[in-house]
Amino acid sequence: MDGLARLPFAEAGASFGWRQRTLKTAIDCVGVGVHSGHRVNLTIRPAAADHGIVFRRTDLGRDIEARFDNVADTRLCTVLADPAMQSARIGTVEHLMAAFAGLGIDNALVEVDGAEVPILDGSAAPFLFLLDCAGSVEQDAPRRVIEIRRPVRVAAGDAWAELRPLGPAARAVSPTLEMDLSIDFAASAIGRQSASLRLTPDSFRHEIASARTFAHVEEVEQLQAAGLARGGSLDNAIVVDGANVLNPGGLRMDNEFASHKLLDAVGDLALAGGPLHGRFVAHRTGHDLNNRLLRALFADAAAWRAVATDPLVAAA
Repeated sequence: MDGLARLPFAEAGASFGWRQRTLKTAIDCVGVGVHSGHRVNLTIRPAAADHGIVFRRTDLGRDIEARFDNVADTRLCTVLADPAMQSARIGTVEHLMAAFAGLGIDNALVEVDGAEVPILDGSAAPFLFLLDCAGSVEQDAPRRVIEIRRPVRVAAGDAWAELRPLGPAARAVSPTLEMDLSIDFAASAIGRQSASLRLTPDSFRHEIASARTFAHVEEVEQLQAAGLARGGSLDNAIVVDGANVLNPGGLRMDNEFASHKLLDAVGDLALAGGPLHGRFVAHRTGHDLNNRLLRALFADAAAWRAVATDPLVAAA
C-alpha cells in the first residue's frame, strides 16, 4: 500500500505493539482436512518483515498470499487460490488466520501438503497453542494498519455486514478493531445469539479462541452424501439436532455459536493485508459476506487509508 500516513498512537494503549511480529521458531502439527478426510502436515515458519502471511502448497510448489482478493470460494469455508494457477488452492484458512490476527502475528510462511488446513478441534485454540509454543518476536518494521474512514456495508437478504470508522479519540490510543455480531438460526439449540469483542491478544484468547465450528445434523448428512465433510466428527465440530447438542461434552460457553461466527469474522477480516482500525458490525454474516465486505472496502478509495504506526513519530 502506497503513501502510508502516520497516526500518533499512544504507546501505553497499544494492544499489539508498535512493530511487526513473526514467530521465533518453526512449529508443526499433523491433522485431517475436514472435507477431504485426508491427513495434512502443517508447518508454520518465521518470515521477514513485510512478508505477510503466505500459504505454501508444498505438494504443488505454489505460494498463495493470504489476501482477500485471492479468495476463490466461500461456500463451506474460506478458500484461497493462486491467481496464476486456480487449481492450487488451500481451504479452511479462517481459524489459523484468526489466531495470527488474535496474537498480532504479521509475517509467517504456512506450509501445507494438501488442499486444506487441518481442522484440529474446529476452533482456533490449537493454533493458538502452536503459536504460543513457537513464541513470537518483534521485527524492525512498523505495523501497517488499515483505518476505516467511512462506513461500508454489504447485504444479502436480511444478512448484512458493515465496517464503520472509530472516532479520533480511539485512534489516538491504539489501532483497534471493535466487533459486534448477531446470529439467528431456526434450530432452537442455537436460536438468536450475539457476541462482542474488542480484539486484543487477551480478549481473543479468553473469549472466542476455543469456540468451535458447528453444523446441523441434516447438513452433515448431506455433505457426507456429497463426498464432503469426510473428516468431520464430534471431535472437531458442534452438531445440533433441533433443540439438542449431540456432543457428549456439550458447549464450551453459553454463546459458543455466535462466538465462533465472530472467530470466523476475525479470520476472514485478517485477509485485509493488515490489521483493521474500525468497527465491524454484522447480522447473520458468513464467509461470503465477510469477503464481500473487504472487496467493497478496497473498491472505495475514500473509505480507508493505510497507516504506519511508529513510536518515534508518536513521541515527537
